[in-house]
Amino acid sequence: MLLAAFVLVPLILPWLARRIGARVFYVAAVLPIAAFAQAIWAAPGMFAGDVPFESYDWLPSLGVSISMRMDVLAWVMTLIVTGVGALVLLYCRWYFSEGEAGIGRFSAVLLAFSGAMYGLVLTDDIIMLVMFWEITSVLSFLLIGHYSQRASSRRAALQALLVTTLGGLVMLIGVVLMVADTGTSSMTEIFAMAPTGVLIDAALVLTLVGALSKSAIFPFHFWLPSAMAAPTPVSAYLHAAAMVKAGIYLLARFSPVDKLWRNMLLSVAGFGLATLVFALSSNFWLSCSLASLTV
Repeated sequence: MLLAAFVLVPLILPWLARRIGARVFYVAAVLPIAAFAQAIWAAPGMFAGDVPFESYDWLPSLGVSISMRMDVLAWVMTLIVTGVGALVLLYCRWYFSEGEAGIGRFSAVLLAFSGAMYGLVLTDDIIMLVMFWEITSVLSFLLIGHYSQRASSRRAALQALLVTTLGGLVMLIGVVLMVADTGTSSMTEIFAMAPTGVLIDAALVLTLVGALSKSAIFPFHFWLPSAMAAPTPVSAYLHAAAMVKAGIYLLARFSPVDKLWRNMLLSVAGFGLATLVFALSSNFWLSCSLASLTV
């Protein structure tokens, strides 16, 4: 029900913004607040072992279903995605001035992005996960490029789209290999099988590429600094609490699959360390450059 609302409500926000201006963000914030409250309400039963699960057949011939499952990991991520999303939407009310162009479009895209992240962290179908994954890439392109009259915003948006979308396509190949090997797209069933073999190893490596590109981890780190050309709410939500966290979520979600994945986490730590060193060195040289200018 809430996932459907995340699809429908953004469609009316541009129309509503023309009538109430920046106050449209109050309306947009209601939906993530409701999703946050629902997650809190479901917590006692979930921790008692009654994991909420809903499934609707979507493409029966391909075995793809719209299935939502809230285990502890999904619950934590749901609180982050909806809680921070609601706060950022409320902040937008004061960030944008009344009558500013593009408020309706921005509120609609930001709410739709929140819905895509909501679906991504709750879905139990691995094919649906990839779909939500790519939807967040497209919506982030629109959000980063909100100031379309600025060349820097357009370049940053295109760069982010290319890196995250191509990483997602590589991940899709890995997911297809995994589904072909296990015969199911349900992540619960895949993890219960604990599949092994060369095909699964290749699938996990390809999936790792998607996770690294989404989270701006070396060697895919270069798109994130440019993306800060986006409005502040975009950086606060997408780059600090949602989209960049999707890669981390994916690593945690797939950790039970195979010993190779647990060994790959060591590689991820190495990539993360390389990203940290690069960021620190860049900040150091930038500080030196600024200091030389002030002397």
